[in-house]
Amino acid sequence: MNQKKLFSLLMVLVGNVLYALSIKLFVLPANLMSCGTTGIALVVNHLTGIPLSGFIFVFNVAMLILGWWILGRQFAMTTIFSSLFYPVALEALNRSLGAVRLTDNILLNVIFAGIGLGISLGIVLRAGASTGGMDIPPLILKKFFHIPVSFSLWAFDFCILLSQMFFHSAEDLLHGILLIIVISIALNKVMLLGTSRTEVKIISRKAPQIRQAILSQVDRGLTILHGEGGYLRQSTEVIMSIVSNHELPRIETLAREIDPECFMIISRVSEVWGRGFSYSKLYQTPEPGASENFPEK
Repeated sequence: MNQKKLFSLLMVLVGNVLYALSIKLFVLPANLMSCGTTGIALVVNHLTGIPLSGFIFVFNVAMLILGWWILGRQFAMTTIFSSLFYPVALEALNRSLGAVRLTDNILLNVIFAGIGLGISLGIVLRAGASTGGMDIPPLILKKFFHIPVSFSLWAFDFCILLSQMFFHSAEDLLHGILLIIVISIALNKVMLLGTSRTEVKIISRKAPQIRQAILSQVDRGLTILHGEGGYLRQSTEVIMSIVSNHELPRIETLAREIDPECFMIISRVSEVWGRGFSYSKLYQTPEPGASENFPEK
């Protein structure tokens, strides 16, 4: 097993332990309504007394077999470890932590449960795996009926929350909806962690000087776009560059020092792939007279 696969496996393990810990410390003590496989397990546990970890294990195995049959062997291999390890981790925490209760404040339990579950899901997904269980039916629906996965997940989660209304109040339902919202926010933050960048576009009469300053003093690649003014119809050059947060103030200062009247557009970019970001920089010497259609670095 190479180092990259070993690291991914470690991340899946950490994500599932954190998921189980969030359930044990916040969801179960506060008797929160939950979604996904855990939410179904809570309903079954209330009706039949079957332990959560036992039902989750059986349900995940059943979903894993279904996914293997319908979605293929490659999908099943990426989720098998996560599907089987989570119920084991939950049972181990149940036995080792006993009836521990960190807080009786319902809102604190909702917020920290949502943060923990969202972060743990993000860790598992970024490792290239899936948590299995209720992640699988939406993927099957997408394959056969082209229903968006995000819509199916929300629909399933809402139905699972409603099924718990038989032994919960309307206020508990509101807490459950809040829990899903916090999970979504935390999950999105983790998925974008370390990948977000800033896009800078600069329109200036002194574009060549600004271009040279960015290349030599900031060491950041850029692309020259050719535009035309909407009023005077004059040709203009637009400097476009993707920079990190700590590089942005330096580029702003350089541009304004060279041309105080330059027009600058700054916007957030959620993810960047390519040379200088997901790949190391490559320095090249342009041939005389060659046109540049890509960033220099």
